[in-house]
Amino acid sequence: MQSHKNQLARRTFLRETGIGSIALAALLRGESPTSAAPSVTSYEGVLDNPHHQPRIKRVIHLCMAGGPSHLETFDEKATLKRLDGKAMPASVTDGQPIAQLQGKALRVMGPLFPFQKCGDSGQSISSILPHMRTLADEMCIVKSMHTEQINHDPAHTFFNTGSAISGRPSMGSWALYGLGSETQELPGFIVLTSEGGGQSQPISSRQWHSGFLPSRYQGVQMYSTGNPVHYVGNPSGVSSSQQRDVVDSISRINSLRNQGLQDPEIATRLAGYEMAFRMQSSVPELTDMSSESQATFDRYGCTPGDGTFGSNCLLARRLAERGVRFIQLYHRGWDHHSGIKDGIQRTAKLVDQGTAALVQDLKQRGMLDDTLIVWGGEFGRTPMAQGSGRDHHIKGFSMWMAGGGIKAGTSFGETDEFGYNAVQDKVHVRDFHATMLHLLGLDHNRLTYKFQGLDFKLTGVEEAHVIHGVLS
Repeated sequence: MQSHKNQLARRTFLRETGIGSIALAALLRGESPTSAAPSVTSYEGVLDNPHHQPRIKRVIHLCMAGGPSHLETFDEKATLKRLDGKAMPASVTDGQPIAQLQGKALRVMGPLFPFQKCGDSGQSISSILPHMRTLADEMCIVKSMHTEQINHDPAHTFFNTGSAISGRPSMGSWALYGLGSETQELPGFIVLTSEGGGQSQPISSRQWHSGFLPSRYQGVQMYSTGNPVHYVGNPSGVSSSQQRDVVDSISRINSLRNQGLQDPEIATRLAGYEMAFRMQSSVPELTDMSSESQATFDRYGCTPGDGTFGSNCLLARRLAERGVRFIQLYHRGWDHHSGIKDGIQRTAKLVDQGTAALVQDLKQRGMLDDTLIVWGGEFGRTPMAQGSGRDHHIKGFSMWMAGGGIKAGTSFGETDEFGYNAVQDKVHVRDFHATMLHLLGLDHNRLTYKFQGLDFKLTGVEEAHVIHGVLS
């Protein structure tokens, strides 16, 4: 009871003296209440310092939405080639989760493209990824990924949030919550999408939502064509100074309201107005590609604003240069239940060149050492044929990482001879989350948020481990 009275007394003091509103106004201006205090941005994280020395400053997640086949990309299996068209051994599949092939005759589908040893490291990579083959000595290919959700939307939700339950914070929001952003001119968590090459599964905005974290930590989607951000520009006939007056007036009104409510979402709303005002100048500068050479466009295989994955990769590099903490590029088109031979070749061609250009560009600019690049989908595909395609598969699949703190030119983990089960150095999605946070200088067990009486974390209550075998 005494604690409750003290809390009321503190709130009354802040409300009656106006100190709370002064601090709030200073927060929204990116200034401090006193000249001696450090400036505060609207995207500041909750930690004064990382838990340990970080290896990276930012993450760029290249999400291949739809589930790329590991058996046509990074996991070469001679046994599948030898047994092509024969019955899949029941001992491998009995009692295992299968999506659309459940109850059907299961026959082996051999790899559809040749693999080749690449680079000094001799990494085995498919012929459909000629540009990524040049990255063999930069990447660590994790061949023993496994996950828990066998359908697209819950699998994306699980990969992004560590839970199949909708409403949990995304991994980008957790990173921003802990560390904040290095820019006041752009959101600290930005998402871009592209599509093509195969069936394009929809992507829900909850994949980059902040869940129960304060909403200022949610991702912001930018559009690949047209206006990058809707409703940011001034209305016709309204000057920048007039818009500044509007933002200031709204801030004063909401600040007065906040004196009585002490609602953190009011501060978030105010910060949103302020960010939108700043983005009126920062977004046009971001998307003005006049400073980029034709050689750069040729390297990425794009023209400015053409909406392709390559164009998004170039934009991701520019976002990274401007201090954005977490960047996600979704490419929808990897869902090949039929016609996988032609389909996966088309999809791979749409992302291959841009991916390689992004990694090489960051390296040339000295930024790869403090950036984590992640490439992969929500799950893999079955070694069994689904007509002319492959079904969803969660027991073993591949992804790769490159950049700061990653052991370059290596493979980690293995699946069995059929590419069905991860059998050596198995890596769960939660292990990936723990490793990503570790590279950012965050301990996944200590980065928590109390909600409904529980201390939540990205990796949940289940056991998760940092994958030290992929770290340099």
